[in-house]
Parts: sequence; C-alpha cells; structure tokens
Amino acid sequence: MFQLIQQEGRARRGVYETPHGLIQTPVFMNVGTQAAIKGALGAEDLEQIGTQVELCNTYHLHVRPGDRLIRQMGGLHKFMTWSGPVLTDSGGFQVFSLAELRKIKEEGVSFHSHVDGANIFMGPEESMRIQSNLGSDIAMAFDECVKIPSPYDYVKRSCERTTRWLVRCKTALAEYNSEPDAVNPGQVLWGINQGAVFHDLRIAHMQEIAALDLPGYAIGGLAVGETHQEMYDTIEAVEEHMPKDKPRYLMGVGTPSNIIESVARGVDFFDCVMPSRNGRHGHLFTWDGVINLNNRKYEADESPIDPSCDCPVCRRYSKGYLRHLLKAQEPLALRLMVMHNLYFYNELMRRIREALDHGCFAAFRSAYSETLSRRI
Repeated sequence: MFQLIQQEGRARRGVYETPHGLIQTPVFMNVGTQAAIKGALGAEDLEQIGTQVELCNTYHLHVRPGDRLIRQMGGLHKFMTWSGPVLTDSGGFQVFSLAELRKIKEEGVSFHSHVDGANIFMGPEESMRIQSNLGSDIAMAFDECVKIPSPYDYVKRSCERTTRWLVRCKTALAEYNSEPDAVNPGQVLWGINQGAVFHDLRIAHMQEIAALDLPGYAIGGLAVGETHQEMYDTIEAVEEHMPKDKPRYLMGVGTPSNIIESVARGVDFFDCVMPSRNGRHGHLFTWDGVINLNNRKYEADESPIDPSCDCPVCRRYSKGYLRHLLKAQEPLALRLMVMHNLYFYNELMRRIREALDHGCFAAFRSAYSETLSRRI
C-alpha cells in the first residue's frame, strides 16, 4: 500500500494507495472538520487548488449531523461529493480538548457534547463504528492526547492504555469491515504513538504498536505546548523505531517551516487548521514570508498576495481589494484568503516532492525553512 520511491537523508518521497486513489507523499491534508473547509470552499474548490486528502472530524460529525445519517446517505465521500481519499481522526483529540468535561476509564471516555451538553461515551469500539459509518479511507485509532507537561507516571499509564485501546480498535474495525453492507470495506486503521516529550516512553510505545503491523502510524500528542525543538527532538527519537515501509503522519502540524523540518526528519503526512484559520484573519502565506492583510500599507496595493503564486486568487484579485473585503467583513474575504493559503500549502508539498524527486531537498530546505516563517 505504501511505496517508497526516493530518500534523501531521512526525507522520504512515496506513494500511498487507498480505495479512493493514490496519495503522493509528503502530503498536507486539508482539514474539513465538519465535512467542509471553514472558509466556504466546496469539493470543486479543493480539486482546483491541488488537494489530495481531506481530513474530517469523527467527534464533530458524530454529534452533528450524526454518523448514522451520513452512512444512510452513502458515506462521507458521497455526502460531501469528494471523490479523493479521506482520513478521519478518532475523537481522541476532542477528549483532550474537552478536559474539563471528561472522565477517562479503561472502557473509554465519558464527556458532554459541546453542542447540547448531552452525555457521550466513546471508546475504541464506538470510535471505530463511527468511522466505519463515515466510510473514510484511513481511520485513526482511539487514543488519549495528554497535555504537555504531564507527570511521567501518568503519561506511562496513558501509553499503556492507548496500546490496549489500539488492539481493541484493530479487532473492531476488522469486524465492521467484514459486514456485507460496510460503507468502505477497504478502510484501514493507523496507530498513534504517544508519550509526550519523554523519549523513552515514545520509543517503547512505538515499538509496541509497530508489532501490530498496521498500514500506517502517526505521531500524536505534539504541537500542544512543547517548543519546536522539543517536537523535532521527539520526532527524531521516534522515527528510528517506525516501520520504514509504512507512512508516517505527524498530527496537527504545522507552520510551513515545521513541515519542511519534519519532512527532513522522515514524516510523510501532515494536517493543521493553521492555513484556514490564519487565512480567515488575514494572515497569508507567501514565498517571501507571512503578510498581515490588516496592515494599512496594503490599503491601495494593486499587487496580488504573492506575485509568484498561481492560485485562482492571486491570478485575479489585489491585496487592496482583499483588504477591503476583510475590513468590510464580507464573507468573500474569508473564502478567497482561505483558498490562497490552502493552495500555498498544497503547492509547498508539491515543491517538496519535486525537490525530493530531483535530489535537491537539502537546498530547498536551506532556501525556504526560515524564509517562510518570516513576518513581512
């Protein structure tokens, strides 16, 4: 299912096969939390801006409109008319983010819906059932994302429980895939490595879950309070113990520089709400750094966001016009700025793949890792 085509240092160029098409890696997955990109982009827009994978949120879709309804309507692909690959998270991060409302035990987690306060119980079997109903191509294991910092003993116990949950996830999804009316019988399960920033726990947990021989593995529980260097050091510690013939996914990361540096450390898959969230607030990515369209200096600027960008927005609209829309609180501003930022991220990954194809990723990293973080 995963073919490693090229390697430069630890950086990898590959192809991953899913029931809904091939994924060229490294790849950034565009986040459609509730089966839609925040910023009013539809499936046709994602196709136009080079999206390969859409990531949807298990917890949010379970709460609204309900995974059974989506199953009834043919699964996520048909529901949102997206024909490409889909990855669904497990709800584990929501357990983390709803910390004040949760109660964790061996069976699973009890917490309250953020929508109506209703009681929700989610464990490995429930998470797999929801994701099976959604019919994604890649289902993520149900885990606990612990906050950083957390006590060593707690993180150790959490890792052990997450491993036990992963075994249950594997058994449950295999059962659901065998059902004659399964939405996507080719759906696969990826495991998630945890352990905060304790390298010994990270390594031990990775070795345990690698033994389960799953189709892919993620590094979870980062970008939640640690420094960038702590994140990079953790990736380096774990990467050596991840299967070489399986894709690696760094969850919830990150800035363009984070992505370039993580690719250099052997990561293949990424996702983050940053490009869409920043876009909605006028913070836009360019190949010279980040601009803030709220700044008055752009008021009468007739140039595009980035003269070197070929996205639909840069081909047509000026910074001055986009700033006007932003200040006037026109919904069109959100749509156009999010479209640009997502195009930029997809183009970033295309250029990374191209650099790897030609054996010049080190030069690409040197040219852009720091530059793309610069505030203009």
